Amino acid sequence: MTVLKTTADTPSSAMTQQPPRRSRWRGRRWPLNMLLLVISLITVTPFFLMVILALSPADSAGIPQQLPERLTLDNISRMLGASGFIRWTINTIIYSVVSVVIVLLAAAMAGYAFARKRFPGRQVLMWSFLATLMVPVQAMIIPYFVLISNLEGVNTYWGLIVPTLANAQAVFLMRQFIRDLPEELFEAAKVDGAPEWRVFFQLVLPLTKPVLATLGIFVFLWHWNDFLWPLVVAQSDDMRTLTVGLATLRTADVSTPELMAGATISVIPCIIVFFVLQRYLVNSIAMTGIK
Repeated sequence: MTVLKTTADTPSSAMTQQPPRRSRWRGRRWPLNMLLLVISLITVTPFFLMVILALSPADSAGIPQQLPERLTLDNISRMLGASGFIRWTINTIIYSVVSVVIVLLAAAMAGYAFARKRFPGRQVLMWSFLATLMVPVQAMIIPYFVLISNLEGVNTYWGLIVPTLANAQAVFLMRQFIRDLPEELFEAAKVDGAPEWRVFFQLVLPLTKPVLATLGIFVFLWHWNDFLWPLVVAQSDDMRTLTVGLATLRTADVSTPELMAGATISVIPCIIVFFVLQRYLVNSIAMTGIK
């Protein structure tokens, strides 16, 4: 009886001595958490310094060595009161929002065609379209400008927007997402006699909301922060975007805090768009993992 009691107690005592697996995993994660914290601080520091300098008095210059004694909104109100800044903001909103809507609609249509339709030369056309990703944007600026100039599109909204609508990366992502949708849904739509436009608008678009939101974030940020193409095609002051307009203020009689105030204001729409569409971005990543 004594031997049996000893052997029975031995596993239980060993189990009480071993730490739980979850606590051991948490103990091993702290170096990764510290690394992520350091990277986050390095990423946020420039934005924090920009905001602090934007709220500093107008006579401040350079990166502040310490927090200013007095914070003010005079720089932000001064930039918002400038007529050129408001005009540049309107141009950027038009350029970004219209481009996002057209790019997402065109990419969804093209992705649906490449994923679900069978036509001669489909693969060749798709790979040829993807090959354009290897061509640098800078190499296409001169052909774009010559074509837009011949069509009298310089200093116009359509000349600013149209050359940026063909997004091969967006088409590829939409194709991959639509191709993984259940085939039974499309077969049921065919059995019900639904036309193609109904299948696309009532079946494909609702199911692709996560990837559309993800692409919407990327396309919006790209157009909002675009500098090279608006610099080339928008040559008048009334057609400049925020990035180009803020760059031209460096040569004018504008203080550094005012420039930082303009940069801070230009970042706010990007933050708003990200937080509004954040849950769709998380759903897109989760659905990709499930697939």
